[in-house]
Amino acid sequence: MSKNNTLEKKGLVIRALDRVERIGNAMPNPATIFLILTLAVMVISAICANAGVSVTYEAINTTTGNVEEVTVAAVNLLSVDSIRTLITKLVSNFTGFFALGTVFTIILGVSVADGSGLLASLLRKAAGSAPKTLITAMVVFLGIMSNIASSTGYVVLVPLGAILFMAVGRHPIAGLAAAFAGVSGGWSANLLIGTNDPMFAGMSTQAANMLDPNYTVSPLCNWFFMFASTFVITAIGTFVTNKIVEPRLGKYEGAIDEDTSTELSPAEKRGMKFAGIAALIYIALIAITVVPTNGLLRGADGGFLHSPFMSGIIFIMMLLFLIPGIAYGVGAGTIKSDKDVVELMTKGIQGISGFMVLIFFAAQFTNFFTFSNLGTILSVAGANFLSDIGFVGLPLVVALILLTAIINLFIAVDSAKWAIMAPVFVPMFMRLGMSPELTQVAYRIGDSCTNIIAPTMPFFVLTVAFFQKYKKDAGIGTVISTMLPYSICFLIGWIALFTVFYVLGLPLGPGSPMFYPA
Repeated sequence: MSKNNTLEKKGLVIRALDRVERIGNAMPNPATIFLILTLAVMVISAICANAGVSVTYEAINTTTGNVEEVTVAAVNLLSVDSIRTLITKLVSNFTGFFALGTVFTIILGVSVADGSGLLASLLRKAAGSAPKTLITAMVVFLGIMSNIASSTGYVVLVPLGAILFMAVGRHPIAGLAAAFAGVSGGWSANLLIGTNDPMFAGMSTQAANMLDPNYTVSPLCNWFFMFASTFVITAIGTFVTNKIVEPRLGKYEGAIDEDTSTELSPAEKRGMKFAGIAALIYIALIAITVVPTNGLLRGADGGFLHSPFMSGIIFIMMLLFLIPGIAYGVGAGTIKSDKDVVELMTKGIQGISGFMVLIFFAAQFTNFFTFSNLGTILSVAGANFLSDIGFVGLPLVVALILLTAIINLFIAVDSAKWAIMAPVFVPMFMRLGMSPELTQVAYRIGDSCTNIIAPTMPFFVLTVAFFQKYKKDAGIGTVISTMLPYSICFLIGWIALFTVFYVLGLPLGPGSPMFYPA
C-alpha cells in the first residue's frame, strides 16, 4: 500500500511537471512577451492617467538636500505628445541600455577562450586530475565554474561527468546528474564573474535609476556571495549525489564502450602551457597597477573601490579571457592568425544574437514602463502595502526567491525574467530599505535552483539525450525525478546562506551593501 502511494505521488509530480513543460512551450518567444508587455503598459497607462492615479511620497531634493513631498501621476503613453516622444527614443532606448555594452565587451574575450579550446581543455584537465575520492566534488565544482562561458559546461562537462564516473566504476547517470547540477543549478555561484554578471547589473542599474538616478550596480555586486555560494553548492551537490541520487540508481549494468581518457593531446598541453604563461604575465601586470596605493589603476585618493580598476573591471576581465585564449590557440594550433581571433569573436557575437534581439524589446519595455510612471506608482504602493501588513525584511526576500523559482519553471531565459521583474521589485525593495544588489541576488538564487527541473530550459532536452545514452527509456520524467533532490536542497542551502549574510549585514560584493537607506 505504501509503495503504491509512493508511486502515485511520484506520478502526480511528473504529471504536474509535464504540464509545466506544456505551458512553458506554449508561451510566446521572450521577445514577443516584451512586445506584448510594452503594449499592455501603454494601454494601462492611458487607463490610469484618465482615472487620475497618482502617489505621494517623501524624497530628498538633490539640489537643496531637504526632504520634500513628491507627487507622481500616471502618464498616458497613448497621448499624441507621448507617442511623439517615445518614437524619437526607440533607438536610444536600445543603444543606451546598460547591459548591452558590458555583455558585448566581455563576450569578445570569452568567445576566444572558448573557441580556441582553452576552456574545454581546462575542464578536462581539472576533471581528469581529481582523486577518486573527490571526483563528485570536482565535477560539481567544475560545473559551477563552467558557467563563466555560458553553454560550455552543458556541451563539454555534462557528458564528461558520465565518462569520469564510469572510469572509476560508478554509475554514469550519477556523473551526468552531478555535472548538470553544478552547471545549471549552480548558475549563480562562481569564484569569478562571467557574462551574466554585467547583464544582471545593467538591468538592476536601469531599475534602480527609477528611484535614484545616480545609483549604479557594479558587475561585482554579488561576487562575495557568489564566492561563498560556490563552496556551499559544491558541498550540497556532492552530498546529494553520493547519498541520494547514486544509491537510488543502483549498480550500472550497461556496457562501458567509450574512451574514458581525459588526457590532453601534445598540442593541447602546449596550448595550456602558453595560456598559463600568458595569464601569469597579465595578472602580474594588473597587480603592479593595482596593489600599490599610487598604482595606475588606483583611484585619485589611492582608494580601490572607486578606482579605474573597478570602473573598468569588464574590460580587464575581457582581457583575462582574451589573452590566455589567444596564447592557447597559438600553442595548440587552433589560432594561426589575427583573422582566426576576429572570426572567433564574430562567432561569439553571433551566439548572443538572440540576446541582442531580446534586449531591443526589453529596453523598450523598461523605458516605456519608466516613462509612464507606473513603475514608481507600483513600487510606492507596493512598498506601503507590504510595510502596512508587516511583510518586510527576510521573509519578504525569501518570498521573492520562491516566486522566482516558480516563474523559472515557465520562463527559463534568465535575462528575460529579470528584465520583467527588476523594474518592479528593485525600486519597491529600495523603498523598504533593501539594496538593488540584495534584490538581484535573491532573484538569482531562485532562478538557479529550479533550472535543473525546468523542462523549458534550453539545454534540458540535451540533458535528456545524455541520459538516454545510458538508460534507453529515460525521458523528461527521469531527468526531473533525478534532479529534484538537487533543486530542493540547493534552495534550502542557498536560503540558509543568504540568511547568514542578511542577519550579519555582510556586503554582497565590493562596495555593495545589503541595505539601502529608505
